[in-house]
Amino acid sequence: MTVRRCVPWPDPVLRQPAADVAEVTDAVRALWADMIDTMDAMPGYGLAAVQIGVALRLAVVDCSDARGQAVRMANPEVLHASGQLREHEEASPNLPFVSAVIRRPRAVTVRFLNDQGMMEDRDFVGLWATSVQHQIDHLAGKMYFDHLSPLKRKMLIAKAAKLGRSK
Repeated sequence: MTVRRCVPWPDPVLRQPAADVAEVTDAVRALWADMIDTMDAMPGYGLAAVQIGVALRLAVVDCSDARGQAVRMANPEVLHASGQLREHEEASPNLPFVSAVIRRPRAVTVRFLNDQGMMEDRDFVGLWATSVQHQIDHLAGKMYFDHLSPLKRKMLIAKAAKLGRSK
């Protein structure tokens, strides 16, 4: 398919909640294919449609070692999150050159429309859970750095801007 360009921070699409997907169509499947190609080219563990400028509640996640195991999700929502937290260094192609350690639930149960258009509930653990939550945040208009204190968030964005100018 096609590798798409990720919109740069602070593009407004990154701060707006995305629209629900009414049904899984061939156009949605084609967009998922582009999203997987884009995710693999980064390389990354997941991608939300808003990251490529499409304001729809679509996400892909692939944390497998061999790749090729991408989970395609429309309208994902967390049904349950474990009380045990996990730290992981997160980043985004929308704000390159920086990352931050974020604490998220270690396991989540997520409901979504799958690539067959069927409602599915699936458990995700570890890196899979982190990536799914990261993508769901994007679909709600949140960035990973929103989990930081205001001071750390401001410093991270300023660092990204400085590094972007020097590249």
